[in-house]
Amino acid sequence: MAEGGVGLNILIALAPAFFWGILPLVVSRVGGTPVQQIIGTTVGTLLVSIVVAMIMPPTLSGPVFWYSFASGACWAFGQMNQYRSFGQIGVSNAMPISTGMQLVSTSLVGVLVFGEWPTLADKVLGFCAIALIVLGIYLTTHQEGEGHEGVDMRAGVITLLISTVGYVGYSYFPRAGHVDGQDAFLPQAVGMVAMSLVMPLFFRGSKPFNRKTVQNLLGGFIFAAAALAYLLSAYRNGIATGFTLSQMNVVLATLGSIYILGEKKTRKEMRHVLTGLALVVAGGIMIGLNA
Repeated sequence: MAEGGVGLNILIALAPAFFWGILPLVVSRVGGTPVQQIIGTTVGTLLVSIVVAMIMPPTLSGPVFWYSFASGACWAFGQMNQYRSFGQIGVSNAMPISTGMQLVSTSLVGVLVFGEWPTLADKVLGFCAIALIVLGIYLTTHQEGEGHEGVDMRAGVITLLISTVGYVGYSYFPRAGHVDGQDAFLPQAVGMVAMSLVMPLFFRGSKPFNRKTVQNLLGGFIFAAAALAYLLSAYRNGIATGFTLSQMNVVLATLGSIYILGEKKTRKEMRHVLTGLALVVAGGIMIGLNA
């Protein structure tokens, strides 16, 4: 852990969770189609990345650029589908499922491709964490009775499975190319914008550019703040602690969607959500400590 007050380091470690937690709330409140939301988000991120690059110029080579570009393109694909899922099942259902799927899939890629969890004890702890996350996801999807008009859980889960492919690519390419986070930020943002401009071709009538697109620039500023805070947190606290605490975003996003966006839950469903969130977070902490 880098020098500095423990309290300050913890605040820095929680900053990514705060920004990533409010991102779905802000984007959902702003509204617009998923295409408008992803274009606004990625262009806002690109604007911030350009300013950062002017202050702290990245070290770019051909491989660094293209690995980072591919990473950003994958993120935009994943995020676009996550935005789609908000309209299908709501933020309170989508975020625990999405976070859990990302934790499980990136962990499995780490084990199978990068040789993580090398010892038997590592594997036992890791797969126990995955089991907790899967159980947590299941609990958060519990529904009972009436009052779920417009919620298509099957379609939402399929959309989130598709989005997870993008998120896996987002984390895979920088690791495969041994790219430093600061060097990756600008070319990642370029890749994000490129993918976001391609995706409207597959969604007819999405009206990619209008007032809502501009308003969703705010989402890009928030994502960029989270990404920069995560880089600082990883430096000051270490990757394991930084990653683990960043996963607290799912709590803020899920509860915020219920209490701020007004997504309805019965008392029994709320108990399931809280228990499921606790299991997803516990699994994320176990994976972070197992890094």
